[in-house]
Amino acid sequence: MSVLARRVVAEFIGTAFLVMAVVGSGVMATRLSPDDVGLQLLQNSLATGAALVALILALQPVSASFNPVVTLVERALGMLDTRTAAGLIGAQFAGGLAGAVAANLMFGLDAAAVSMHERTGAGLWLGEVVATIGLLLVVFGTVRSGRADRVAFAVSGYITAAYWFTSSTSFANPAVTIARTVTDSFAGIAPSSAPPFILAQLAGGAAGFLLVRFLYPTLAASSAVAADRAAADRKVLP
Repeated sequence: MSVLARRVVAEFIGTAFLVMAVVGSGVMATRLSPDDVGLQLLQNSLATGAALVALILALQPVSASFNPVVTLVERALGMLDTRTAAGLIGAQFAGGLAGAVAANLMFGLDAAAVSMHERTGAGLWLGEVVATIGLLLVVFGTVRSGRADRVAFAVSGYITAAYWFTSSTSFANPAVTIARTVTDSFAGIAPSSAPPFILAQLAGGAAGFLLVRFLYPTLAASSAVAADRAAADRKVLP
């Protein structure tokens, strides 16, 4: 199997399990704590953060972005070529949808159900801009400063916190946003609410990219990460 194929599969699996964690823990939380929305959000955020640590640690040697905005910034920084970026983004969207369907089925729901959960308003959209900027600073600040081995803990900690300090509960991911339109559960978002969320995420991505370039102008750390990933690829290839 080619390196690109392995990376595509890793992104598909990782994004699928991430969405399963988001949607599945949301369903479980509403069933276990039906009368306490705050407790539901706590359960949802802790499960998502814990899953992120495990998934990034397991898949980082192959590919562990799980987010089209992160992949687009990697492309803009020259860490990926266009063909690779397109493949990874396609896998992220497909994996997210597969994860939502799997979560629905695990909990006895329809495989796909249009979410009725409207999430709209300037405050929520600003929350998505802020959430995405922060995510990119955490990801690339950690990687470009030569601490890629800590990115799993940095990202999971940030996402767990951002569930609480952003008005939108920090989707910060177009693939996850689209996936959450097909589950009419705690984690769902109505299809009509998704486009403004995605536009806000892209705006946050652009702002985050500029901040990363300003704060971490050197590509030395990124090159080291790419070299480590290439070395890992050579170890597992026959």
